[in-house]
Amino acid sequence: MRASTFALALSTVPAALAANYDVTVGAGGNLVFNPEYVQAAVGDTVTFTFNPKNHTVTQSTFDEPCKLNPEGFNSGFMPVDVGSVDLPHVMLTVNHTNPMWFYCQQQKPEPHCQKGMVFAINPPPEHDPHSFAAFKALAMGSGSTPSSTAVDNWSTPPPQTWHTATATVSHEGSTWLTTYTSYEGTPQPTFAPQPVDHKIVVGVDGKLAFGPANISAAIGDTVTFEFRPKNHGVVQSSFSQPCQPLEESTGVVGFNSGLMPVSADATEFPTFRITINDTAPIWGYCPQTQPMSHCGAGMVFSINAVESGPNNFANFVELAKRTAGPPTSSGNGNNGTSDNGSDNGSDNSNNDNGALPGAQRSVITIAGVISLALVLFV
Repeated sequence: MRASTFALALSTVPAALAANYDVTVGAGGNLVFNPEYVQAAVGDTVTFTFNPKNHTVTQSTFDEPCKLNPEGFNSGFMPVDVGSVDLPHVMLTVNHTNPMWFYCQQQKPEPHCQKGMVFAINPPPEHDPHSFAAFKALAMGSGSTPSSTAVDNWSTPPPQTWHTATATVSHEGSTWLTTYTSYEGTPQPTFAPQPVDHKIVVGVDGKLAFGPANISAAIGDTVTFEFRPKNHGVVQSSFSQPCQPLEESTGVVGFNSGLMPVSADATEFPTFRITINDTAPIWGYCPQTQPMSHCGAGMVFSINAVESGPNNFANFVELAKRTAGPPTSSGNGNNGTSDNGSDNGSDNSNNDNGALPGAQRSVITIAGVISLALVLFV
């Protein structure tokens, strides 16, 4: 195994008090760091594990997300063969609590940084103009190099392709063989070594946007949607029908927060949480249609989108903008009620209506379409 240790500065914090944060680089062939940021204390370490392809972890600055900071940390390129088991890693020691910004330097076949492959340590909160969401947006807008997700001469992508695969899964001391059906290009069903709660701000900075809007999450992770002022919701949909509830387009009941009205002077914000139980892509949108369709304005999100193919996040956004129809009663989510507006910290695992949202069901169901055959190794 190749391993390197880097220190930003000498640490005076006893090792016994330090924590380590594991970050995967390019897991599942996706151009992402997972998690995309961590909040670390002085003396903590961050271990980056490099997956197949050829990535870097390179320090930059907020204002120039995709440009090397010559005085910063740089792992160098880490080529990893497909099928490798012994994955290289580098460790970075944190010695201050100021925000630190990173990106992948790879430019071929397309710039990874401009695709959103960025990372941060101790970014400011989401309402801050220097938040991680703002950093990622700046990175994705920092170049004009054509990419596979460009929407010039855009045409409707084909439906997602299903494949059957077999994988060995280990979790909490048990190991089993699972045969599952999922989308082509999704990573194997691997549990997170340390489950992470990913925060997505709904209506970030007063815009019709999720922040961040495209994330990668492992099995066992949770995603918490935090609703900001105005009146937004979170509804699961499908890639082909971005602005329709999943149940309408597929017959499968997906998650639905209902609309969450939040006053402009609010200091506490309602939340809605889902748990990730497999690695299939999750698509969703804001169902608000007044005074205009938020989904039609591009207010959509994805979890574990496969960026290497046509069913990527950029095409999902474009499809939403092109296909959003007129307001409908179902489009307002949960019958358009606002009773959930004060439901702070609500978690889909406590849903009592007998129709659990797709991402919150057991490991066998993301949106009710993943089937697993488990054989426990004795």
